[in-house]
Amino acid sequence: MRVMVREGLFTDPDPDTDPAPALLGSRCTNCGNVLFPRVDACTYCATEDPEPVDLSGPGTLWAWTAVTAPPPGYRGEVPFGVGVVELPEGVRVIGRLTESDPAALATGQPMELRIVTLHRDDDGNDVVTYAFGPPSASAPS
Repeated sequence: MRVMVREGLFTDPDPDTDPAPALLGSRCTNCGNVLFPRVDACTYCATEDPEPVDLSGPGTLWAWTAVTAPPPGYRGEVPFGVGVVELPEGVRVIGRLTESDPAALATGQPMELRIVTLHRDDDGNDVVTYAFGPPSASAPS
């Protein structure tokens, strides 16, 4: 069984029926800014109840690094990549990268959203999260 690292961040579609995952964001009905994750009020203009939007598709890598020492409580593999990816909607998302070697990445590189296994929990479930990876890279599961 697969469980999300945190509910409300992303969709975890069945690859047999809907292979495209999406991040769950918001778009402000007043100023038009796009936000991730979903929020109850716009962080730019404080308008309440922005509309929910799904954020997906290709993105562009802006910045990245590798984490080589596990943070407290972390149960996944190290090293792992972390980066900033700008999505077509204009929002920049900080997230895990499928590539952990900083030398294999470049500013402006195309990235795509994937759902990857983070670790296995105490009940034997695969805990999944979102990550970004180069389009030519195979998607880890």
